[in-house]
Amino acid sequence: MSAVSSWNLMFSPNKTISFSDLSWRPNISSLPSRAVFPRRPKPKTLVVLATILDAKPTVLVAEKLGDAGIQLLKTFANVDCSYNLSPEELCTKISLCDALIVRSGTKVTREVFESSGGRLKVVGRAGVGIDNVDLPAATEHGCLVVNAPTANTIAAAEHGIALLTAMARNIAQADASMKAGKWQRNKYVGVSLVGKKLAVMGFGKVGSEVARRAKGLGMHVIAHDPYAPADRARAIGVDLVTFEEALLTADFISLHMPLTPATSKMFNDEAFSRMKKGVRIVNVARGGVIDEEALLRALNSGIVAQAALDVFTEEPPPQESKLVQHENVTVTPHLGASTTEAQEGVALEIAEAVVGALRGELAATAVNAPMVPAEVLAELAPFVALTEKLARLAVQLVAGGSGVKFVKVTYASARGPDDLDTRLLRAMIIKGLIEPISSVYVNLVNADFTAKQRGLRLTEERIVLDGSPENPLEYIQVQIANVESKFASAISNSGVITVEGKVKDGKPHLTKIGSFGVDVSLEGSLILCRQVDQPGMIGKVGNILGEENVNVNFMSVGRISPRKQAVMTIGVDEEPSKDALKKIGEIQAIEEFVFLRL
Repeated sequence: MSAVSSWNLMFSPNKTISFSDLSWRPNISSLPSRAVFPRRPKPKTLVVLATILDAKPTVLVAEKLGDAGIQLLKTFANVDCSYNLSPEELCTKISLCDALIVRSGTKVTREVFESSGGRLKVVGRAGVGIDNVDLPAATEHGCLVVNAPTANTIAAAEHGIALLTAMARNIAQADASMKAGKWQRNKYVGVSLVGKKLAVMGFGKVGSEVARRAKGLGMHVIAHDPYAPADRARAIGVDLVTFEEALLTADFISLHMPLTPATSKMFNDEAFSRMKKGVRIVNVARGGVIDEEALLRALNSGIVAQAALDVFTEEPPPQESKLVQHENVTVTPHLGASTTEAQEGVALEIAEAVVGALRGELAATAVNAPMVPAEVLAELAPFVALTEKLARLAVQLVAGGSGVKFVKVTYASARGPDDLDTRLLRAMIIKGLIEPISSVYVNLVNADFTAKQRGLRLTEERIVLDGSPENPLEYIQVQIANVESKFASAISNSGVITVEGKVKDGKPHLTKIGSFGVDVSLEGSLILCRQVDQPGMIGKVGNILGEENVNVNFMSVGRISPRKQAVMTIGVDEEPSKDALKKIGEIQAIEEFVFLRL
């Protein structure tokens, strides 16, 4: 992953970026000449000209927005509410607009940004997820993207509880039965919630609100979330547990994690096979976190007794969907945020964010557009990739339910503190720690805010080295304290998970894991093995990977002393199969191993 693609940074390689570049100003030159000097004046043309002379920005609202938000926008801008635009119509209209507000139904593609001719300054997503906005294209075209992540929290939590109780008591099925003229009391006997164990998977805003309400129903609530502060969980009366424990012990499972590469189809055949027989599942998060074919198999086999789904991999799902039609599945059409109060709250939140952005103000809900001088970015670009990958490695090594709370970053450099701007690197550390399991997009604008929200305390330390200050950094070390590790060798002598790396030939390299020195390029993914140092180990592992057609791009062995313990680090271009990883783990001299995605 290149520095630019992993960070989605640059507006222009030759320009220092400031937030004032994002503020609104009339752009008459972007209008077609026929719109200003028409041969045959039309009412539409006069409206466009009046907009320019009125010296107000124009906001296009492409999907229905609450009236409170519309009224707020009108106090500052000319508002064009045009719903159900085709992609072609949106591209045609966007060149006359300074801001665009959408929900989830409108795709804001690269073509939209290109069609804007540079006039579009802000895209507001009325909701949390921004899967429908091309973030790299937005940043390249100097367009700020903001969202509204908080206003629908209670609505989503309430809908989760509604589905939980409706599923447990067969409300939807009994209602349909009675409306069909039947009276089937014995068929729709439900289960009680009191005393049952609910696993909340993702203990963020919505997950914690679901937990509070489930506690009120008399349920015993556990949660899995590597970033959930233990003190906040204790205050609610929730036990933080591992993913494995949640699967093994829960009677009910409620999903509240975002859809990321790490969570995509997290609930698959393997996950269902480890669940308690008769478990019940609620999903008001994202459809893609469940492998829907696997869920259907689990329902048919009885592993999953019931499911209640508000979200789907494809929305709307196919009419012939066997999952939707299953008698033990309760479904709703993505209603998590659909309350009058939530809709008005989201409308106000996104309207405030868009107006603030047009005025040139910073917003905590910004999801792109860091303000970094081009010369600083150019110098730190290789280290941007290094810091994010080190953080991604470190957080994947964490095990247990205590949560990531204390992170220390050490920069070793021959430069003085005033000659080294680490704000961008700090943001990338936070990005690498949080983004893999969060819907938040972390950048220089919102990094510290996002970390604080999640109870993540990050400290920075600088080690001054002798030598030439020409190279900005010699190495970077990331440490996570007060956690257990799924790979014990990653724990250094000081008792913390430690990874260290440097830039070599312009590419990020891992140079230390725990107390073991290694040297492996951070490309593709990694396999870490702790083993007895003896001849033939590289060949044994290499043969297994070769048989699976997995290409090894780098390999390094770090050891304490000959014939003692060693850590073998293997960079691979493809993800090995579960069978291949199992074979590696069964090699007699290998004491532990872990596969890590970069």
